Amino acid sequence: MKRFVLKSESAERRPDYRIDYGSVLNPAQYKAVAHGGGPALVVAGAGTGKTRTLVYRVARLIESGVDPDQIVLLTFTRRAADEMIERASSLLDGRCRLVRGGTFHGFCHGLLSQHLPPYTLLDAEDAADLMHHVRSQAGAARNGSLFPNRNTLLAIQSAHVNRQESVADIVSARHPSHLPALDAIREVLNRYADHKLDQHLLDFDDLLVRTLDLLRTDAVVKGRVSGGIRHLLLDEFQDTNALQVDLAAELCAVHGQVMAVGDDAQSIYGFRGSDHRHILSFGDRFPGAVVITLEENYRSVQPILNVANGLLELTKQVYPKRLSAVRGMGEVPALVKARTVVEQSRFICQMVLNLRESGMELGQIAILFRNSRDSFDLETALTQRGIPFVKYGGLRLSESAHVKDVLSILRILVNPADGVAWNRALSLLDGIGPKTAADFIAQIRSDAYDWTAGVRYKDQITDLLSLLTELKAARPKPDAALRRILEWYGPVLRKKFEDHVKRGQDLEVLLEMSERYGTYAELVTKLSLEPIEATAVDVAGAEAGEKPLVLSTIHSAKGLEWKVVFVLQCLDGVIPSLYSIDNPDQVDEELRLLYVAATRAQDMLLFTYPALARSGSGDYFTKPSRFLDGFPETDLEPWLLVEEGSGFKALDDPTVTADVPQDPENREDG
Repeated sequence: MKRFVLKSESAERRPDYRIDYGSVLNPAQYKAVAHGGGPALVVAGAGTGKTRTLVYRVARLIESGVDPDQIVLLTFTRRAADEMIERASSLLDGRCRLVRGGTFHGFCHGLLSQHLPPYTLLDAEDAADLMHHVRSQAGAARNGSLFPNRNTLLAIQSAHVNRQESVADIVSARHPSHLPALDAIREVLNRYADHKLDQHLLDFDDLLVRTLDLLRTDAVVKGRVSGGIRHLLLDEFQDTNALQVDLAAELCAVHGQVMAVGDDAQSIYGFRGSDHRHILSFGDRFPGAVVITLEENYRSVQPILNVANGLLELTKQVYPKRLSAVRGMGEVPALVKARTVVEQSRFICQMVLNLRESGMELGQIAILFRNSRDSFDLETALTQRGIPFVKYGGLRLSESAHVKDVLSILRILVNPADGVAWNRALSLLDGIGPKTAADFIAQIRSDAYDWTAGVRYKDQITDLLSLLTELKAARPKPDAALRRILEWYGPVLRKKFEDHVKRGQDLEVLLEMSERYGTYAELVTKLSLEPIEATAVDVAGAEAGEKPLVLSTIHSAKGLEWKVVFVLQCLDGVIPSLYSIDNPDQVDEELRLLYVAATRAQDMLLFTYPALARSGSGDYFTKPSRFLDGFPETDLEPWLLVEEGSGFKALDDPTVTADVPQDPENREDG
C-alpha cells in the first residue's frame, strides 16, 4: 500500500527564502506592510486588498524576527482570522500559525477563563430569555404603561455598556416612548446583572467589560498581557465600539505597536454600538499614528467605482479617498424603474435566468436589500420559477430552537447554576410552564427535590434527572454525550416540530462537529462565540452541485463579492430608512450602507425600485433613493422597463435590453 504524506508549500521553503514584497504589493500596500515603529492606521477602501495587506504584514513581522506568539491579530470572526493566518503560512512558513488570532470576544474569553471562576457564556437568545425572566419577575409590565420588551431592554443594556452612555440618555434618545418607565427599566437591568452574577453567567458584553476591568485594576495581569504583545493588528477597525477601542489601548500599552486596518466608509453597524468616529479619531487615541490610504481597487470595473466614488462624495466625516479600478472599464451600472413590486421581481428573475443561460453560475449573482422583508415578493417569484436560492441575514443554526434545546442539557452539566439552561430543558417536558419550571429550579438549587406535589410530571422529571446523573457520572466525550442526549430528545423533536426530519439533519451536523472538542465547556462556549451560519431548513431546495442564487441583507453581505449584484427596493424611506431621515448621523450611515452594497459587485451593478408601492391605506407613488438622485446618466444609466416580445427593454434607450426570453404564461396583456 502506498503511503502519501501531504506537505504544504511553505514546508519546503529554503532556509534562506525571503518574500519579495516590492514585487507583489502596490506602493501603498508595501508602505503599510513595511511600516516600522509606532501606531499606524491603514484606511483601506473597498476591494483594495485589506486582507492581503494584513497577511503580508504578519509574514513580514515574523520574517524580521518577531516571535509569532507576540503578535495578536483581532478581527470580527474567528474564520477571518484563521484564513489570514493560514494565508500567511502559505507565503512564509508554519511559524505564522503560532500567531494569536481571533475575535475580541474570543481573546477576552481566553483571558477571563484563566482568572475567573468557571462561567457559562450566554448567546443572544439565552440573554433574551434571561431578560424576559427578570422582566416578568419584576412585574414591570404590569405598571399600567407601555414597557419595553426583552429585545429592547437588551438593546438599552448593550448600548449602555458599549457606548458608555447612561441608561437615561439612551432611553431619551432612542426609546423616548419608554421614558415614563425609566426607573422600572433601571430595576430590570439591575436584576439582570444580579441574576448573571448569581448564576455564574456572562453575556457577550460582559466579556469585554470584565476584561477591561481586569486590565485596569490588576497591574500584574496587565503587565504580563500587554508586555507579551509586541504587535497588535486590528481588522475592521471601523466596526469597533468604545469598549473595544479601550481594550486595544490597554493591550498595546507596553510596546505601543498597533496597526488598525479599516474603512470608515464601510461603518454600518451603529445599531450594534460601533462608531465610525473611532477610526477618524485614531490619531488622537494613538498619538503619532501614521495614516496610509489604499485606493487601488482589484474587485470592480471602473464604472461601478464611479458610482461608489459618487456616493463617497455625499458622505460626511470620512477620510478622503477615490477608488480606481485595476481591472479597467466595463458596463455602466443601471437604475431600473419597474412599475410595481411584482414587475421588479419578474425582471430580476428573467435577468437571473438569462445570466445563467449565458454561462454564469447562480452563486455568482446576489440580490441585496436593506431589510429582510424587502425580498418577500422576490422569494415567491423565484420559487415559482424553480430558481434555487439561499437567504442570509436570518437565524443561525446554533440559535435555532432544536439545537438550543439539546445544548441546554450540556450547559447544565457545565454550570448547574445556569437557570436559563434549566428553564429551557424543563420547558421540553409536557405541561411544565414558566412558573412550574421556576419552582423546580428553586428546588434543584436547594437540593430539596420533592416531586410528589407534581405527580403528572414525576416520570418526565425523573428521566431528565437520570440522564443528567448518568452523563455527570460517566463524563463521556462531547460527541458521546450528545449521542445519548439525542436519544432522549428524539421523541421531543418529533412531537415539537413538523419539519423534524430537516432539523434532525442539523443535529447530525452538530454531533459530527462535536468530535472536535474535548470538553462540554469548550463546545458550548465555542458555539456561543462562533455560531454555525446555516441550517438544513434554510438551505433546503438548493440543487446539488450548483451553488444557489444569493439573497442577503446588505449588512450580512459586507466583506463578500459577486460578479453581478442587484440592489433591491432602492426607495426613499427604505434606504435611507424612514426612521433615520431626521437624524443626520443615521442618514450618513444609511449612505455608507448603500456604498457597501455597490462595492460588492465585480462586473455588473443594478439598482431596482418600483414606481408604485402598496401600504395598508392603498397604493402610492414612490421616489428612488435620494442617494441615487443627481448621478449623470453616463455614470448611472436609467432604465424604465417596458415589455416587448423579446423581453424587458429600457425605454430611454431602445438599444439597451435585458435580452431575456419572455415567459408567455406570466406576460401581462395591455
